Amino acid sequence: MNFASAMKLLTRFRAGGGDCKEEEEVFTEDGSVDRRGRPAVRGKSGTWSAGVLILVNQGLATLAFFGVGVNLVLFLTRVMGEDNATAANSVSKWTGTVYIFSLLGAFLSDSYWGRYVTCAVFQAIFVVGLALLSLTTHLFLLKPGPPSPFQTKVFYLSIYMVALGNGGYQPNIATFGADQFDEDDLNEGLSKIAFFSYFYLALNLGSLFSNTILSYYEDKGMWALGFWVSTGSAAAALLLFLVGTPRYRHFEPQGNPLSRFCQVLVAAARKWKDGEEAEGQELFEYSGDGVSEDGGRKILHTYGFRFLDRAAVVTEKNALIDGTVSPWRLCTVTQVEEAKCILRLLPIWLCTILYSVVYTQMASLFVEQGAAMYTAVRDFHIPPASMSSFDILGVAVFIFAYRHIIDPGLARLTRKPRGLTELQRMGVGLVIAVLAMVAAGTVERFRLKHALSECPSCDGSSTMSIFWQLPQYVLIGASEVFMYVGQLEFFNGQAPDGLKSFGSALCMTSISLGNYVSSLLVTMVTKLSERRDVPGWIPRDLNLGHLDRFYFLLATLTVADLVVYVACAKWYKYVEFQRKLSSKIHCEFPHDSIQV
Repeated sequence: MNFASAMKLLTRFRAGGGDCKEEEEVFTEDGSVDRRGRPAVRGKSGTWSAGVLILVNQGLATLAFFGVGVNLVLFLTRVMGEDNATAANSVSKWTGTVYIFSLLGAFLSDSYWGRYVTCAVFQAIFVVGLALLSLTTHLFLLKPGPPSPFQTKVFYLSIYMVALGNGGYQPNIATFGADQFDEDDLNEGLSKIAFFSYFYLALNLGSLFSNTILSYYEDKGMWALGFWVSTGSAAAALLLFLVGTPRYRHFEPQGNPLSRFCQVLVAAARKWKDGEEAEGQELFEYSGDGVSEDGGRKILHTYGFRFLDRAAVVTEKNALIDGTVSPWRLCTVTQVEEAKCILRLLPIWLCTILYSVVYTQMASLFVEQGAAMYTAVRDFHIPPASMSSFDILGVAVFIFAYRHIIDPGLARLTRKPRGLTELQRMGVGLVIAVLAMVAAGTVERFRLKHALSECPSCDGSSTMSIFWQLPQYVLIGASEVFMYVGQLEFFNGQAPDGLKSFGSALCMTSISLGNYVSSLLVTMVTKLSERRDVPGWIPRDLNLGHLDRFYFLLATLTVADLVVYVACAKWYKYVEFQRKLSSKIHCEFPHDSIQV
């Protein structure tokens, strides 16, 4: 029994073991604690007073990160003197490193440091990296002449510190924000669901400022100004995060999840070798009020992956060594279910990677397509990359539309508390992604009809306005609301208590792998479609290619992915956590388990 549970029982005892209403109004029911490790008081911690601080923190930190990332490739070519290919590879490696560091941050958070400390430490690294980048740019890199080897090393040190800080911070801040809402309380549970939508909105609004205003000044050569603005924004985000310290709720880290997973595999393998069957055997679990030995919620036994149940089979031969329980020979039901949960999540996660392939086209092929269209509005030239602003506006509109119109309407029709489950919403996101690719392919097909060969006066661009791209950008924005917000809710809600940050990191690694798969797919399509007299689908001059076919190929692949996803979603079984006794809902363990 953890400290929070003990305090709750003590409060009940002092009240004479009677009505627990007063206790439920005072303490949270999810086991969260304050900064001193005491049970969190509902009226004095968490909820939107802490959640809003985290939302603003996310917006400012995202502004700072994209203030560097949005024009990094131009900085490498114009200031550092790298050629286009080298600069593109440098940016790809840097972006991939950000997502790798997200796994490191999630591991440290879940295992040892906790989410608050992890967020604070990596945000501090983020600020230091940005400050070093700004100083290096201001003092050395903007001077005439190529940078020295030392200056180049300092520059790369600074941007990789930025990658480390942002990567380690990102998967934890979303989960830490969700920690501020007690899902065992009806009102706070609904607020927790809403938080993920507003979190994604804050992320997009922060990037909107970077992609428009900061991008404009940096494109004009005001690099130091752009980097100093990013540094100030990151410093303000860190300060705001620390200001909320007295209000935050916390969950204690539960140890190395990798070792717990390996213990289940080893214990199950040993029982398999010894011929011990789980069928009809007693399964091991610690007693308590819904809290496992490491402080997390117990998970109710399920009947999938039955071979892993062998790890929890109680036998005198394999369970006890010198009177103690060895986790490499005997695991609890909760530990076994944690391993099952990871195995169930992986197929769903794999199906989201192809969606990320579609999503990444906004930063690459959509921009190239826009550059081949008519970009002038009177005397003003519209930067093709700025069209992503309509994606962000689409996200904002659909978040509010879903939360206040679509979801309540579906809830009334289905007579359920919520209109769509997370898995259903992710499926809708895939459907909208297909429509986005069809829209992009259709626009490209019509653009080719109005290309330079039929319009000699177009100076290399199509007569079609770039605003014909609006539908594909808006559709991508709508799909994000269903897919990425649904992902955040799904992985956070279904991940075991000791793997919450890891669940958020899965969303980031999905985007990372989507970038790599997209690059591989483009390379394959280019090589297979090239002939001696035919430049291929995606040549340097799009007027000579067939980008529309690539978009339709992505639509077809996404349809196939949707079919696989639907099968995986139907197969998936939602995790059921055992509630605390103090919540007045007592969940008994299955008849075939024994509590010690």
